[in-house]
Amino acid sequence: MSRTSEQALLIFTRNPEPGKCKTRLAATIGDRAALAIYTFLLRHTAALAAVVPDTDKFVYFSDYLGDGSLWDPAVFRPRLQEGPDLGVRMERAFDAAFREGYQRVVLIGSDLYDLSSADLAIAFKSLKKHPAVIGPATDGGYYLIGLTAPVPGLFRDKAWGTDTVCSDTLADLEGMEPALLPPRNDVDYYEDIAGIPAFEPFLKDIGTDDDKRTR
Repeated sequence: MSRTSEQALLIFTRNPEPGKCKTRLAATIGDRAALAIYTFLLRHTAALAAVVPDTDKFVYFSDYLGDGSLWDPAVFRPRLQEGPDLGVRMERAFDAAFREGYQRVVLIGSDLYDLSSADLAIAFKSLKKHPAVIGPATDGGYYLIGLTAPVPGLFRDKAWGTDTVCSDTLADLEGMEPALLPPRNDVDYYEDIAGIPAFEPFLKDIGTDDDKRTR
């Protein structure tokens, strides 16, 4: 499918399989509940991304291309992540988008209940005035990164999954004056969803879940 816009949204996702997604959350609530929550988050991400106008949308799967049940193939173009670690996989996804002629490229994950379509619209608008945009996560990572051109080394030498990722990335962008979005909380641990009504239906039966781990 050919390019239809000057901007591209890249969505990184894990294939939803029990025991392979949201493992830190599953350590508290069990694999089945964690999978149900992750599937809920995928649907949430797909819904908010689908309505972003004038944007080509790509879903980068972790292991194999999805069957289209969660990501409508009429809206989302499926691709596979390629590379030995997260940084290389993101770098290659950005490089592919720029080679295809996109002028503004934004990458997000798929586990943010706090994310909205307005956040994505602001990110793309920011890239019309700034060379980069970052959405800091409350755990020290980032939930969104956008660029107008490749930045050599930006995705290298990072301790992925730690609280230094955002600060280290901003250090690499020093002098470029990146735009900053409001902090958002991604879902990794039970504490990230506790007390949020949208997640309560997934938690009501965790006490009887056969694969529930000890809290």
